[in-house]
Amino acid sequence: QVSLVESGGRLVQAGDSLRLSCVVSGSTFSDLVMGWFRQAPGQEREFVAGISRSGRTPDYADAAKGRFTISRDNGKRTVYLQTNSLLLGDTAIYYCAARRSLVMSRLQSQYPYWGQGTQVTVTS
Repeated sequence: QVSLVESGGRLVQAGDSLRLSCVVSGSTFSDLVMGWFRQAPGQEREFVAGISRSGRTPDYADAAKGRFTISRDNGKRTVYLQTNSLLLGDTAIYYCAARRSLVMSRLQSQYPYWGQGTQVTVTS
């Protein structure tokens, strides 16, 4: 069973930075395409960023481009989301997700494995 555990979310001010982490167990980590999604209050969960199995190919939603960076350390079985210049609109629960595939995806339905989420709250 693949297990994902996120951490790093907290209350911050607009303009601050946070690094979210997601540690994976129960699978060969380098077999997994990884993604970060988020769900704001009253909204649908949305794709934020994804990364290929090797870590060489990132993919970003428009809202994340230029401010967020996804990376992974296959030796530590961990994927990161560095979030900079945080905005009030970035307030959400951030979820890590995984899929065993060669192909990256922005679709939630393509990810069978999910963490419990970590709360990021941005205040003015």
